[in-house]
Amino acid sequence: MSLLSVALAALRVYAAGAAVILAQLLRRCCGGFPEPVFPQQPDRVAIVTGGTEGIGYATAKQLARLGMRVIIAGNNDSKARDVVRRIQEATLNDKVEFLYCDLASMNSIRQFVHKFKAKEIPLHVLVNNAGVMMVPQRTTEDGFEEHFGLNYLGHFLLTNLLLDSLRASGSPSHSARVVTVSSATHYVGQLHMDDLQFSRCYSPHGAYAQSKLALVLFSYYLQHQLSAEGSAVTANVVDPGVVDTDLYRHVFWGTRVVKKLLGWLLFKTPEEGAWSSVHAAVAPELEGIGGHYLYNEKDARSLAVTYDRELQRQLWARSCDMTGLRDTSDDIM
Repeated sequence: MSLLSVALAALRVYAAGAAVILAQLLRRCCGGFPEPVFPQQPDRVAIVTGGTEGIGYATAKQLARLGMRVIIAGNNDSKARDVVRRIQEATLNDKVEFLYCDLASMNSIRQFVHKFKAKEIPLHVLVNNAGVMMVPQRTTEDGFEEHFGLNYLGHFLLTNLLLDSLRASGSPSHSARVVTVSSATHYVGQLHMDDLQFSRCYSPHGAYAQSKLALVLFSYYLQHQLSAEGSAVTANVVDPGVVDTDLYRHVFWGTRVVKKLLGWLLFKTPEEGAWSSVHAAVAPELEGIGGHYLYNEKDARSLAVTYDRELQRQLWARSCDMTGLRDTSDDIM
């Protein structure tokens, strides 16, 4: 990747963000974002990654308000106790807890899954929410470029290790659900199958967009496999929009200024950003329906290449190899 390509990747990402912000401004001026009404979810269990702040925190709180038992998977031990207390107090739901899980560590993910399964409880909803955005070039504990390793591979491994719990918990009348959070930047992302780690010429914008594109491809192929095996589990991907969170530490300084001055008008609140995730997790109209891209709680078209089954399969096979999983997808098809 040349320096020109790095610059173009940044321009594409900021252009995509500007388009979403403009759409959100128009909607804000035409009635805003009315809060959806969600049905109560008694006796259901959810895991939310990255639930100690931002969209993840808002998602965990809304699911707890619906009566779910919510397990927050995160790597911020220092915030955990206060976050759990605040959600319990706000929702009057004491079935909220924190389990340590560092998605940048394959070992930590496996330890988290072991601890969760030791509880011997069902799992009805998995929300793959955590992520980093446009960070400087650095690698995970396992040597993967951080966007690809944490945003994508971490959730790929976590989901696969929890699939047996999801399958056991779903039923024909009430499926278990995998909800994966992508973003509009996937529309300008490119999947570099020959250099997924951006080792040649690093672009934080390109790496971030690629990780979000990979999440869409993963979600669709997962649903393809689940449908083929007749599983009572569905997988959908959601786009929260441009949301006022703390993820903007590494973006262009002008974007940070706009966020600070006009975020209240142009950006969604974390609560508004979480609605698409909650909708995908509990909406009755999505019962038994997977393989969709949801934006503002409605079905939308993702980038055309995300529907390429062969590309989905190639990424899945490569991901299995990277995470040490056996690729059983050919056994199902």
